[in-house]
Order: sequence, then C-alpha cells, then structure tokens
Amino acid sequence: MSDPSFPGLSQGVSELRASEIRELLKLISRPEIISFAGGIPDPALFPLDAIGKAYQAVLQNPAMAGEAFQYSISEGYPPLRDWITGYLGKHGIEAGPEQILITSGAQQALDFIARALINPGDGVVMSSPSYLGAIQVFGTYRPTFISVPMDDEGVTLDALEAAFRQKPKFFYLTPDFCNPAGITTSLARRQAILALAHRYNVAILEDSPYEELRYENARIPSFAALEQQYLAGPDGDGRRLVIYVGSLSKVLTPALRIGWICADPALINTLVLLKQASDLHCSTINQMIAFDIAGSSHASQVEKLRKAYKERRDVMLEALERCLPKEVRFTRPDGGMFIWLEFPDSIDGTELLAEAVKDIQVAFVPGSAFYATEPKRNTARLSFSLGEPARIREGIERLAALLQNKLRANRAA
Repeated sequence: MSDPSFPGLSQGVSELRASEIRELLKLISRPEIISFAGGIPDPALFPLDAIGKAYQAVLQNPAMAGEAFQYSISEGYPPLRDWITGYLGKHGIEAGPEQILITSGAQQALDFIARALINPGDGVVMSSPSYLGAIQVFGTYRPTFISVPMDDEGVTLDALEAAFRQKPKFFYLTPDFCNPAGITTSLARRQAILALAHRYNVAILEDSPYEELRYENARIPSFAALEQQYLAGPDGDGRRLVIYVGSLSKVLTPALRIGWICADPALINTLVLLKQASDLHCSTINQMIAFDIAGSSHASQVEKLRKAYKERRDVMLEALERCLPKEVRFTRPDGGMFIWLEFPDSIDGTELLAEAVKDIQVAFVPGSAFYATEPKRNTARLSFSLGEPARIREGIERLAALLQNKLRANRAA
C-alpha cells in the first residue's frame, strides 16, 4: 500500500502522531461515558458574566473597538503585559514588560522556545512521565530526548545530573501538580535542581499552568523566583537560565488563548521575531478581554476553582483509597487536575481503556502517551476537573471493579 501522507513532509512533521488525549476528548460528548480523560477546565466555572461585560464595554466604545479589531504589536497588549508583571511580582518574580511576550496559549510559547533553541540532535531533558503536548512540539525539531525518573519530590537528582553532563539545551518540567503525574517538586528539590542548572549551564523551561490551583499546603516559590534570589546573592553568576511560561487558560478560559513567556530580554527579543514570522500577534480583542477579566476577577475566580476542584479531588482520592486493589498505586496531588495510577505489570493501560469504554463506560488516558522515551504501559492518568462528585465516585467504583476482575483472572491464569 502506498504511503497516504502528503509527499515532501519534513522528517520532524512526518513523525507526528495524533494526540491520544485529543482523540479521547471526543468521548466526553457521549453522555453514557464517565470520562476522566480530558484535563480541561469545567465550562460551568467559566466567568461568563465578566466575559460578557468586558466584550460589551469594548464594543460600545468606538475608540476601544477600533483598537480591538486592528493589527497590534507582536510583544502583546501593553496593559496586559503590565498586569502580568504585577502578577509575577506578587510571587517573587521581578520582571519588566520588556521581559514578557504574550503568546497564543502556553503551547505556542513552548513551540517558540523549542524553535529558538533546538537543533536536530540537541539534548532535551524531560521528566518521566511528562506533558504530552511538550513531547509533541519538541519532537518536531528532532532533539535527542533524555528522560529522568521522578519520585514524590520531583525528578531524581542523580539522574538529572547525569543528564546535564550530556550538555542538553534545556530541562523542561511542570513543577506544580504536574501533568500527568500530579507531583509537585519540593522546595529542597527545586533549589538543588537550580544549583545543578547553573553548575552545568543548562536552561530550565518552567511550565506553570496549574500553580494557582493549589488546594492545601503553602505555595512553593517558582524556579524563576528562586533564581532571582540566587542571582541577587553573593554566589550569583549573572546568568538568567530560567524561562518561565504562564497561562490564563486554566483560570479564566482556554478560548482566549492567552499565555506568556518571561525570560532574559535577549531571548525575548529573539522570540518576538519568531512571533512576527508566525502569526504577527495574538488577537487584540482577546488580550483586551483577558486584561479586563484578570484585573477585576482573577482572585475571585481562583478561589471559586480551588473550592470546586478540591472537592472533586477529595472525592476521587477517597474512592480510589476505598475501592482500588491494593496492588494499584496512585499519587495524592496537592492541587492541579490529575492523579496518576500505576498498575501491576500484567495490566496494560491501553488495553484496559478499550475494555473500560466498552464494558463499563469509563474513559481515562493510558499512561504510555506521556513518555518521551521507554514508555511504561502499566500506567494511566485520571483527571478530576470535569464531572460532579457523585459521577466521579461512580466512575472510580466501576474502574476498580474492572481492575479487581482482571487481577483475579490474571492470578488464576
């Protein structure tokens, strides 16, 4: 059979594969399916009143409307960049607007950074497991992936140092309630990772879309904030290695597509050129709406989300603790949207998904999708952000019963 792909595709693009998560999102619209697959915000929690008022204010003001629907600067809407600098400053990251680039969501930020830094064959260090979207976008630039295992405090330091000795371009991680494992990198581990990065001159790409979704324990300073403390101290070496990526998608709404990069101005200047060559600038009206809502509703929206998602997380954890076979391990995240399951070796997550959808109408994401190298097939990701507590409880009870039956059959065999 002939190759159905378009002739002449680049090697990096021709190796792209459809996201298992994107495909599984199609299941959410089926009412009989209890889906733990989509790690997406609950639309019932979107600040629709604030969004409507913000659009109305723009459209009723001719001067604002003219600006909203016109071309704009590539760096981003200045008032929104000012708001971001203030937001970051509250959390220990001192940055001027010249250090901020607005992007079309955090995903475009990852793409621009990869395009700026990766040559074919360059090393890129990833936690194992790691965010599927980052693996996909980095892969199009054909790096050599170096995977580093995780424990309950984040990536393990011995393995990370061994990876840094290979002189990679950067280390990518989501330090807060990471997607997919729900693990938060501890303060001590962050400090040790930062010290290693400066010892080996390796950039840290800090992806922080979930940091506001914390349900217990104190907030841990970001790598960007910790680096500023280090640079201001007596041992500071003057090198700004942390590239911080933020997003409003998980707090306000994904449709506005507002992400940002905070980094050394020299890198930002290069990324602005990539923005100009890519899509000129993000939607001006969306940036104006985001600025309006963020200024008026960000804090209250965060509190609303924390209350709702914490309840759902607690329900899922209780059901997992009560129902799962003792052979199945799971993480207990302090926040975010995800819980990670690890089954006995005899259970394949992809095969389990097929049975779960067919026999018990429950969906999740097989864990093998989240590995840049050497996937572990006896894993799965559950998301608790969608669904009412009673439905979450029922879905976990169904899944646990299926697992009990499979393990019983495996022991009998």
